[in-house]
Amino acid sequence: MRQKSCNVNDKLKIGVLYGGRSGEHDVSLCSAASVISALNKSKYEITAIGIDRDGRWYVQDKPQIIPHKDFGRVLSLKKRGAWFVNHFEQGNQLRIFNNKKGGKALAVDIVFPVLHGTFCEDGTLQGLLELAMVPYVGADVAGSAVGMDKDIAKRLLTEAGIPVVPSVTINRQQWRDKKKDISKNIIDKLGLPLFVKPVCAGSSVGVKKIKEIKEFAKSVDFAFQYDTRAIIEKAVDCREIECAVLGNEAPAASVLGEIIPRHEFYSYDAKYLDPQGARAQIPAAIEDKLATRIRQTAVKGYLALCCSSMARVDFFLDKKTGKFYLNEINTLPGFTSISMYPKLWEATGLPYSKLLDKLIELACARHRQKMSIKTERI
Repeated sequence: MRQKSCNVNDKLKIGVLYGGRSGEHDVSLCSAASVISALNKSKYEITAIGIDRDGRWYVQDKPQIIPHKDFGRVLSLKKRGAWFVNHFEQGNQLRIFNNKKGGKALAVDIVFPVLHGTFCEDGTLQGLLELAMVPYVGADVAGSAVGMDKDIAKRLLTEAGIPVVPSVTINRQQWRDKKKDISKNIIDKLGLPLFVKPVCAGSSVGVKKIKEIKEFAKSVDFAFQYDTRAIIEKAVDCREIECAVLGNEAPAASVLGEIIPRHEFYSYDAKYLDPQGARAQIPAAIEDKLATRIRQTAVKGYLALCCSSMARVDFFLDKKTGKFYLNEINTLPGFTSISMYPKLWEATGLPYSKLLDKLIELACARHRQKMSIKTERI
């Protein structure tokens, strides 16, 4: 098999994937606008590939950054052509054919997914790219799948000795069969207030805070609109602390940041729709010893969940006890102009465009390692 080298000294063809089949589609369009703007055009040949809400791929002839009523500016996604993605083309390139233009092929050397949520950062897309033997930015299949699954992630973090907030996970069939029993048992075990979340979703999509017993059933039903499993967590009166982690086998942690929401909690609206919904404080006002422990735990959690390339690691810091809990790991964090991941690295001394370069270098390094693995017995 002919292998194209992933050489960062060449002018690499970067395919920026954005959009996607998830509730975070619009967030992705916003992240993509920032990434496309910041990628160094002298180093990379950039192709924007939009995925619509039905999962169809469209190469963008002339991608445009346009205004958006909620997100400020987004990368347009025009549905033109009938594109066929060849996932098994030899040569370690992703090739996309336009069936309406005589099968003309477009090839990219590295895929940079700027996608969030289901079918995007849950290992699904990463598995497709692994089959194609194409280098890509972000965690691989295992890290993506585990990072997206809040239930499995909590179990692995607990096994690694990392504190997590107490929770109960239920599936849709269990809920349909025994709503009353489940409601009572969970409230008896965890008390009130509670948070209910879809197990595999991000950006606070489908999240509700339950303050009274009468809100329980309606809130759980709401979460089940976005997944077949829901996780119910004990609510903690806390500060929300975030840490950006970067690297493969030897990852590094950024300075810490704090999200100070002006809403009751850091909801989807507070994150993306209300410009005054939250304030970010970087670095977070935390004493040095505690900050060091949290940063060390971020790296430990990152490795425990088989992450690589990048992740934003979110913590709860209990206002009363001073204890911290690892809340979740986001393997494809937001890359908008106000997103915490790039802002945390900028505060640590790595500016946005250099961060993108580093992520591409990490993708190449991991790809070279994977291509060196023997797949036949000698």
